Amino acid sequence: MITVEGLHRHFGGFRAVDDASIEIQTGSITGLIGPNGAGKSTLFNVIAGVLPPTAGRVTMAGEDITGLPPHELFHKGLLRTFQIAHEFSSMTVRENLMMVPGGQSGESLINTWFRRGAIAAEERELARKADEVLAFLTIDHLANEKAGNLSGGQKKLLELGRTMMVDAKIVFLDEVGAGVNRTLLNTIGDAIVRLNQERGYTFCLIEHDMDFIARLCDPVIVMAEGKVLAQGNAKEIMQNEAVIEAYLGTGLKNKIKEEANG
Repeated sequence: MITVEGLHRHFGGFRAVDDASIEIQTGSITGLIGPNGAGKSTLFNVIAGVLPPTAGRVTMAGEDITGLPPHELFHKGLLRTFQIAHEFSSMTVRENLMMVPGGQSGESLINTWFRRGAIAAEERELARKADEVLAFLTIDHLANEKAGNLSGGQKKLLELGRTMMVDAKIVFLDEVGAGVNRTLLNTIGDAIVRLNQERGYTFCLIEHDMDFIARLCDPVIVMAEGKVLAQGNAKEIMQNEAVIEAYLGTGLKNKIKEEANG
């Protein structure tokens, strides 16, 4: 679905992404891991149109989407979430979801004067869809709660719910587990798997929790210093000497040796 070829993103003399090439297959849940400063979020930002590339090419289903702005990519079904959830804190959880679809009738001043019935009908349908999404994510009991009152994990679920309000094809999740307790992280993981298996979503996610990555992702791509260091399934990645040295650490290396000798 997504092919990245020879991508660069430089900030002055600093090469945040340095000749990275990856492929995200349709229907996959691809993991992207690496140490802090490896260029993972910058790569996401370039693919999702938040930042223009210095060089390189991004295609989606064969179409060149290099440098397209986020709103155009949104309409093509490419969505991206952030490490810190961006909710409308004073609005309810349901209202946050209802805000997502573009081109709503109520956005037109003329319609607010002459098509109030059509606007009301559209809002009822959006509310129905929002409630369906919340039930899918098992947070329907929070529908009328102010979004600003949610916990970190609940806000991450809300962000995931936003992708369900439109026809998403591929979703980039940036550190979905950051600041989330284990119970809610499992709920988020279950929702990602169900969206992948039942609704055909393709995912690419950045995450530091290797247990979470191993449970959900295949393949796993490793970045370090702006470059792609390795790619494989979770077991292969955790046994890769270069990955261990660059990211996973000697503690894991010793653990693997102990298990091999045990």
